[in-house]
Amino acid sequence: MAKAKTNFTCTECGGIVNKWAGQCPACGQWNTLVETIVESVGNRFSVKPQGLAQSAPVLNLAEIEALDVPRFGTGIDEFDRVLGGGLVAGGVVLIGGDPGIGKSTLLLQALANLARIKKVLYVSGEESGAQIALRAKRLSLDAKDLQLQAEIQLEKILNTLAEHKPQVVVIDSIQTMYSDALSSAPGSVAQVRECAAQLTRVAKTMDITMILVGHVTKEGALAGPRVLEHIVDTVLYFEGDTHSSFRLVRAIKNRFGAVNELGVFAMTEKGLKGVSNPSALFLSQHDTQVAGSCVMVTQEGTRPLLVEIQALVDSSHAPNARRLSVGLEQNRLAMLLAVLHRHAGVAAFDQDVFINAVGGVKIAEPAADLAVLLAINSSMRNKPLPRGLVVFGEVGLAGEIRPAPRGQERLREAAKLGFSIAMIPKSNAPKQKIEGLTIIGVDRIEEALSRIRDVDSEIQD
Repeated sequence: MAKAKTNFTCTECGGIVNKWAGQCPACGQWNTLVETIVESVGNRFSVKPQGLAQSAPVLNLAEIEALDVPRFGTGIDEFDRVLGGGLVAGGVVLIGGDPGIGKSTLLLQALANLARIKKVLYVSGEESGAQIALRAKRLSLDAKDLQLQAEIQLEKILNTLAEHKPQVVVIDSIQTMYSDALSSAPGSVAQVRECAAQLTRVAKTMDITMILVGHVTKEGALAGPRVLEHIVDTVLYFEGDTHSSFRLVRAIKNRFGAVNELGVFAMTEKGLKGVSNPSALFLSQHDTQVAGSCVMVTQEGTRPLLVEIQALVDSSHAPNARRLSVGLEQNRLAMLLAVLHRHAGVAAFDQDVFINAVGGVKIAEPAADLAVLLAINSSMRNKPLPRGLVVFGEVGLAGEIRPAPRGQERLREAAKLGFSIAMIPKSNAPKQKIEGLTIIGVDRIEEALSRIRDVDSEIQD
């Protein structure tokens, strides 16, 4: 038997090369080329012109009526928030996360709720029907109307969809599916791309809401070709430590709603439960004020969250001082320490600096800069910040403090949770006073440190 011809496909961009290389020549990513079998596909352009489908007409954009997409809820408020208000008929959702973090549990809960009003189908390629039934029993779910199929062959799944015509389908997981049209193994780049494309086409044609579960790599990114994220409508990521009871679901892409929405869940004996006040998760409960702790307001989509930033500054016993950041960007920490030295005269070149965002949350926005610097300064002085203080603001290389978006919403959330002092960029100062909240507007980092010392002196007097 002749040896099957192979080539190497990039898992990031889908580029194809004849021999392996450490770096993909198309996108420049390293260690992304995997060997795949060359599939023999007939010439798709050999069909006679009269056999081709009629092309769609060319329309003027102004003539096309813009319609709001109707949504339906899953019965889980936090999940609906991340989805932008609920699921959409014909929409394809891709959800990824570490093994055991709760993807299948959340989707089983959502399908059990939807089964009361919609015709749903759970397609499992990883677990048997008995295992899923045991999980539903453990979670005390009413799953009498939930239909289940344990199958991994794409053609059989498509036949089931055509026969039963479900309205909501979960594919768990896309990496276990395979098509007879391809000879490569399940989970390969070609199989994942083909199965996802076929399922997406069927979802759009039959107005089926399709939810695909995707595996993740050891780096935390969705496994398979990058095109997998491009062809779906919504991409969700599960975040959080499997050893912790809290889970975060974040929207990375959403064609039907806002991105960067965040849903907060707690893992209980009865499954994942939405957390109504997530700010309480990210605030430590100290009996007294402690040095190196500062509370900031971050904005996750439309939701303001209060997060505690902790800093520990200690004398370095190594030639190179350590800079460690958990939940915040490490390169930005080095930049902020340089700004603190250059514009505020606070040097930390001989100090180890450790920064942590409490609760395992990841903060990507630069509005955390001011909170990080105040926490570092508090730890260096070994003096707590004033009780009831909340801050936010971006710090530039020139030492200026820049405004953050949606400042009013951040301040209202802080006032609602009982904070009494807010140090914010002067440009974010509200025109109308917020009851119970004293606003301190600052323009530069040295001014912020000076105002903190003044507040300390007033409290002591």
